[in-house]
This record gives sequence, C-alpha cells and structure tokens, in this order.
Amino acid sequence: MLFIDNQGITDPTINLAIEEYVLRQLPMTDSYLLFYINAPSIIIGKNQNTIEEINAEYVNERGIKVVRRLSGGGAVYHDTGNLNFSFLTKDDGQSFHNFRKFTQPVVDTLQALGIDAELSGRNDIQIGDRKVSGNAMFATRGRMFSHGTLLFNSEMEHVASALKVKPIKVESKATKSVRSRVANITEFLQEPLTIEQFRDELLRHIFGMEPSEVPQYRLTEEDWKAIRELSESRYRNWDWNYGRSPKFNIQNAYKFAAGIIDVRLDVEDGLIAGCHIFGDFFGVGDVAELEQVLTGIRYEEQALQAALADQEISHYFGNVTQQQLIDLLLLKEQV
Repeated sequence: MLFIDNQGITDPTINLAIEEYVLRQLPMTDSYLLFYINAPSIIIGKNQNTIEEINAEYVNERGIKVVRRLSGGGAVYHDTGNLNFSFLTKDDGQSFHNFRKFTQPVVDTLQALGIDAELSGRNDIQIGDRKVSGNAMFATRGRMFSHGTLLFNSEMEHVASALKVKPIKVESKATKSVRSRVANITEFLQEPLTIEQFRDELLRHIFGMEPSEVPQYRLTEEDWKAIRELSESRYRNWDWNYGRSPKFNIQNAYKFAAGIIDVRLDVEDGLIAGCHIFGDFFGVGDVAELEQVLTGIRYEEQALQAALADQEISHYFGNVTQQQLIDLLLLKEQV
C-alpha cells in the first residue's frame, strides 16, 4: 500500500477530486491510503436531497461549502478538526460492505491510544454510545474506496446547526440522514495530541513504520492538472451538488399584513418545475404571471433574486417585499 500526501489542501472540492482521480486513474497494482482535512463544509451523500439535508440559511451566512460525494450514506459536517481517511483498492468482490476490513486499523490505533473504540452497527466507529466516525464506500469497474470521518476536535455546535433541518413540509424520495450522538476523540485521549500527531499515529499503526519511512505515491504535475479539472467539472458544479437531488415538493405559507400567501413548488433536478401560489391577499396583478416567471428557475436564492429583480411584488400581493417572497419560497423564517 502507498500513502498519498494531499499537500495540506483543505478545499473539499479538490480533496474529493483527488480521491476520485486516484480511484479511476492510478494503477491498482498497489492500494492507496489518503488522508485529508477539509475547511468547513457539508459533504452530501450521493443519493441525498441536498436541500433537505442542510440548514441553508446557516450554511450561506457562514460560507460553508456544500459538496456531493460519490459514495452513499448520510450528510456529514467537516471542518479542520475532522480527519478523513480513504482506502482505495481493487474490488475483489468480497470487500464492499465489509466495513470492518477498513475500519479495524483505525480502531486498533484508537485502542493503542487507550481508547475503547469499536465498530458499531453497519459503518460507525463508536466510543461507548458516542459516534466518532462514519464510513461509506463506492465501487466502479473493479475498483473501490472505503472512506470515513474521524471527529478529532470538531466544532460540535456547527455539526448540529449546519445539518439541522427545520420542521418544514418537505416530501422526498431521498434517503434521510439518521442523526447520532457524536463526540470528539480528544475527549477520550489520555495524553493530548494535535490532529497532525494523530494522523502520524494512524500511519505508524497502518504501515508498521515511522511516518517518514512510509512508501508514497507522489502526485505529478499531470496528476494535479487532471485533479483540478475534475474539481471544476464535478465538485464545484451546481448541477452535481444541488441539481442531482431527486424530485421533491415544497409547501410553505405565512400570514403577512397583506394576507396569507401559500406557495407550492415542485422541484426536479434542482429546478422549479411547477409553481402555484394561493392565499387571501389582494393584488392587482395575476399571480399566474409570477408562477410562470419562477418556473424553470434554479431553486437557490441568487437565481430567485435574479428572476424576480424586475418584478413589482407589491403589484401581486400588496405590502410584501421581494425578499419576503424569496424567504417564503426558501422556507426561511420571516423577520
């Protein structure tokens, strides 16, 4: 097995591109181990509805990146206190779904540090009843990876807030995340370690040698060029991160001074496929005109702002602003 150094990059769109590039392009005469730490971001499972998994208002206010990964499973929050690992190898027909094979080296390392960790359920590493790692897999053309998070010293308030879904009426065929009680590994360490020192401990146990002696595959300039291109075409692409969400329906209503406005949206491939507006408001204009304007628009704030920029909202509803209507469409609280 060869270790791949990601050069300390914390951009999740690059790190996920490295992982995919290695999986698809490097020769599998060897297997590979990749570690990476991401700046604050939410990593969405392949089959999930992005809108349903994130607290969009919280995410936008804090500039948290939202990126969809190749593997299934639930949405996870990453920050610089979270160490991610990925084993990339041939798919031998027996390893997919065998999470123990890939998590055991991590569990062994934690136990060597005096932490009573174990694989729990299908794909989690727990310490007691608290989860410190979630894992997922992806396979393609005889190759696969098994990757996981390691909550080392993550900002737990952001873990809860960024993934918190408001109690709204959203119906979807997407897989919903199952939230678990989580903990940081630092809470259980007998001696303090930095996240870099923890990574070195993992390297020692996995390779059986000092980190400086671990065999490596060094990414070439040609590799990096392809990785940057993949990052741009997939992981920074709105269609991949949001538009790939399954079809879903939204209903939201609010009683403004001008009356009740009740909006119903059908969203497909991240676009508003259907829009209907009901209520007891008094307006001069026919809301069917607004419904037509909104149909085909990306279901995101900037696109909605652009679509409604030339529309006189009060013409349709009375004393209601453009931003109030957008907040209603996006299920935000009215202020």
